Amino acid sequence: MESLFIRPRLFESGAAFLAALPNLAPAPVLLDIWMAGIDGMTVLTEIAANAVEWPVIMMTGHGDIAVAVKSMKLGAIEFLEKPFGPDMLDVCLTRAFGILSEASRSNQKKAAARARLATLTPRENDVVNSLLGGDANKIVAYRLGLSPRTVEEYRANTMRKLGAPSLSELIQMAVLANPVD
Repeated sequence: MESLFIRPRLFESGAAFLAALPNLAPAPVLLDIWMAGIDGMTVLTEIAANAVEWPVIMMTGHGDIAVAVKSMKLGAIEFLEKPFGPDMLDVCLTRAFGILSEASRSNQKKAAARARLATLTPRENDVVNSLLGGDANKIVAYRLGLSPRTVEEYRANTMRKLGAPSLSELIQMAVLANPVD
């Protein structure tokens, strides 16, 4: 880890890590399967249950395929069997930091899209939401009690406000801001 200039934060147990989790900044998690008290698989299960999307690297000296598969299904990005060399850990941590960096960029894009959409008037939001449903201007107009020309004006104003040069970019922005889970 020194080659990556990482200062690890150590926890005395899985329970101590879970207790501190709400106050931690996003970071890769290096987790051993066999720990005193709460084992690593239980910690990984709690991480997944709390929708913490940090990259987890599981490690063990006593692994088997079933444990490896279960940890990957719970969201671990790697499963390392001890002993492993520092180069292998560096590769895994580099990948983990890359995942965090991409997640950060994605979250920033979502926040920017939400901020832009927050500038819309309620009626502009109605028009955007109707367009997201795939409705044509005439259907949107009928549903909202407007003329098709008025809907076209709202749509043009909305696209101008949001800096969306096309309807597809407007829809992409709206979907990014409000993902369907």
